[in-house]
Amino acid sequence: MLRALTAAWALPTGSEFGNEAWSSAKSAAVARLRAAGYANAAWSGTGAQVDRERNEVRLFIVADSGPLYRLGGIVVEGLHAQEAETVQNLLVAHRGAPVTEALLLDFQERLQKAGLYASINVTLDTLPATAAEAQLQVRLREAALQDYTFGIGVSANTGARATVTHVYRRVFGQAATARNKAELGERRQAWEGEISTHPGPDLYRNLLGGTVEWLKSDTDIVLSQRLRLGRTIDMGRIDRLYFVEAERAKRETALETTRAIAYSLNYHGVWRDLDSVVLPTSGFTAAGQVGVGRSQATNAETGPFSRAYLRFTGYLPLGQSWYGQARIEAGQLFKDGNVVAPDSQRFRAGGDDSVRGYGYRTLGPVSNGVVGSGDALFTASVELARPFAASLPSVWGAVFVDAGNAADSFANLNPALGYGIGLRWRSPVGPLRLDWAYGQELRRSRLHFSVGIAF
Repeated sequence: MLRALTAAWALPTGSEFGNEAWSSAKSAAVARLRAAGYANAAWSGTGAQVDRERNEVRLFIVADSGPLYRLGGIVVEGLHAQEAETVQNLLVAHRGAPVTEALLLDFQERLQKAGLYASINVTLDTLPATAAEAQLQVRLREAALQDYTFGIGVSANTGARATVTHVYRRVFGQAATARNKAELGERRQAWEGEISTHPGPDLYRNLLGGTVEWLKSDTDIVLSQRLRLGRTIDMGRIDRLYFVEAERAKRETALETTRAIAYSLNYHGVWRDLDSVVLPTSGFTAAGQVGVGRSQATNAETGPFSRAYLRFTGYLPLGQSWYGQARIEAGQLFKDGNVVAPDSQRFRAGGDDSVRGYGYRTLGPVSNGVVGSGDALFTASVELARPFAASLPSVWGAVFVDAGNAADSFANLNPALGYGIGLRWRSPVGPLRLDWAYGQELRRSRLHFSVGIAF
């Protein structure tokens, strides 16, 4: 610990000395001690001897760290419907572990993400006599057992929409949460439901979920139903989901109707390192999916398939109030030539979060004049943005270039190019985006926008 404090000392040899810098260095050093588990750390003596002739300052500091506080247990207050065992599971620390600032912050973050508590207060009992078996005091106010959230929104992808979400945090009197969301829109109508257990000792939650979705594009209508059973874990920066899924899909065009049924084993993972989840300006997110399954479809052979997908988005401040954002996305469905997977397992491009300048799901292989889904996907995007003025820090202007497409194979994939300018309002609940984009393949422009309000 002494070596770490010395290495992080804010006034190294040769630096400029001043009262403000001296006070700041002392405060930072004692804060590091407390964050490392020495909750009562304080300076027992400090001094600065100034030698004006030699233009030097000799520093004298003595720290009294006090005892290292180690975890003895937790005391939970304020629970009525939920279980104290869930709180203990979310601590993720063994008895005797140093009670560091990182441990407390991670614990509070997991409590917040659990969605079970309306208010959270975690404190450490700092009595020196009990430092070896220190107690955490956890005071909670439970969230309502049931609540409804209503929303309205509009986007260039799927048009106007209205949503209602219902959450029930104690299903059948068990430590489980049910979530149901219904969406009614011009181009998308859907129901999504899930029952998941509260986090266990390993933080995993078991889940049973289903989805029914009706999705209309310019050339077809896809109706799909899914049922999944799996396990998921949210580690803050990393999310993992393992599940088995049964899926049925029907696709209608002006020329034909096709049906497909598939059973698959899947893994989805998300890795994020962002300065802000809602309004990021620095860091990255990476989302990956892999799956294997078996499919049976109209006028096609029954057989196996596998699927891989990756999406990476990076954010980087560029100085002088400029901010950069880049995205790369790729996917591939592997199968024998006569096997057809459900449409939701395949890929299309185009739209607000894909290739701007083209309609939602309008980029893909064309058969008999109808755009369909492909077995290969690639898109990429680069965007530069900055605030319009110092007096309007939340209103940004942007320029961007997008490219990509979906096809039956990467060998046949010809990226379509789109570019344009945009307006961003970085609201507290997320960005409102308005983009004017020119689709080079279509030789015409398109307006893309998205905004949603929950109340």
